[in-house]
Amino acid sequence: MTQEPILTARGLVKRYGRVTALDNADFDLYPGEILAVIGDNGAGKSSLIKAISGAAVPDEGEIRLEGKPVSFKSPMEAREAGIETVYQNLALSPALSIADNMFLGREIRKPGFVGQWLRMLDRPAMEKRARDKLTELGLMTIQNISQAVETLSGGQRQGVAVARAAAFGSKMVIMDEPTAALGVKESRRVLELILDVKKRGLPIVLISHNMPHVFEVADRIHIHRLGRRLCVIDPKQYTMSDAVAFMTGAKTPPEAALAA
Repeated sequence: MTQEPILTARGLVKRYGRVTALDNADFDLYPGEILAVIGDNGAGKSSLIKAISGAAVPDEGEIRLEGKPVSFKSPMEAREAGIETVYQNLALSPALSIADNMFLGREIRKPGFVGQWLRMLDRPAMEKRARDKLTELGLMTIQNISQAVETLSGGQRQGVAVARAAAFGSKMVIMDEPTAALGVKESRRVLELILDVKKRGLPIVLISHNMPHVFEVADRIHIHRLGRRLCVIDPKQYTMSDAVAFMTGAKTPPEAALAA
């Protein structure tokens, strides 16, 4: 690729006691792409994503965002740098409204004294922005922005989580198993959402076990094995069977994929 990656990681090592979760792992995400990350259970995918999203601090190695070295000590620091993560458990508060969930930890205060000193929230502003974001991503099946998240379907909840990430992620969005708990119809909607986010120019890291979904939306597929990047493949040039064979060690990837 001629473009410079938006995020690179080189030589990441993460140990938990005697277990080495990341063993000199490398990673590259390019502007505007959907990069799928796949690997067997225990391959170190989660540890890689945690290192990039600030949820875990690597013991060794370097991460660069837009060419500059970064060292996130917490997910909040990664968020401030423009990296949003949609976790498998969604990290939504069921009893709170859609608007409150969209702005969780980033509430808009009223201007002047009442906002600064009395900490009063500017609810109309939050609700308007939340509605705008949901509309932008075609989520207008949600009529009432002040309804509690627990009243939504699984697909709608996932939609709120994705809309929140797209609203605040200025550099990239990480999605961890976004269709894992969803039915066929809701999964389809989430895949469309992922493509909508990509259209808005945000690169996406998609962690998924669902091979058909991966091959449908990914531009490149990062295959993680035994704590490191084994290869990166183009889904147009390889089959799902190839990907599974590389992932499990049944087949060795060609040199071209290793260099990708």
